Amino acid sequence: MKIEPYPDFFKMLPQVDLPIEGVKGWLAQGDIFQIVFFEIQPNVTIPPHSHKAQWGILIEGALRLTIGDKVHELKSGDSYYIPEGVIHSGSAHTFTRAMDFFAEPHRYKPK
Repeated sequence: MKIEPYPDFFKMLPQVDLPIEGVKGWLAQGDIFQIVFFEIQPNVTIPPHSHKAQWGILIEGALRLTIGDKVHELKSGDSYYIPEGVIHSGSAHTFTRAMDFFAEPHRYKPK
């Protein structure tokens, strides 16, 4: 399967203001949700945190995602669900792209 890069019109969306070096995201904003198209550089660690519910799919790359006390080794095409309030963290093994749907409209702010 060929994996296409994000099209230019995705990158015309506002970038999210992220405190993690090596992670970029473009924000599609709704009234009750956000969708973020992430690009994560290799060897980036996402520290433990929690928020409202999140569903995502790994488009490209490999990601170790810890949800609560379970560790998941994800690859392209794998999806994940993180219930509200559950502490989770991650680390990218390779360049990784993911699309995440957040069940809250103010999870991220645009730059």
